[in-house]
Amino acid sequence: MGSESNRIGLRLEGEQVRWRSDQELSSEGMVLGAVQVPPNGQPVVFLNDHPTTGGYPVIGVVVAEDLAVCAQLRPGDRITFRVTLRVV
Repeated sequence: MGSESNRIGLRLEGEQVRWRSDQELSSEGMVLGAVQVPPNGQPVVFLNDHPTTGGYPVIGVVVAEDLAVCAQLRPGDRITFRVTLRVV
């Protein structure tokens, strides 16, 4: 977890997530827990004060039950994402 994190988002640091295309994306609505990848390739997990729209790729959404854990991480803490499929 990066030191630039705040109530808006948990800024992750590590190996860059690369975009498949350099094309600009249209803005779209964002949800709590969305994992967005800005141009620097370092994902951001949106927390309670997240923006309502965003224009970078979203690669997943952290389930509500795990957001409290994300919000309590400290700079330098390590996290691992696990892909799960949910039918709602």
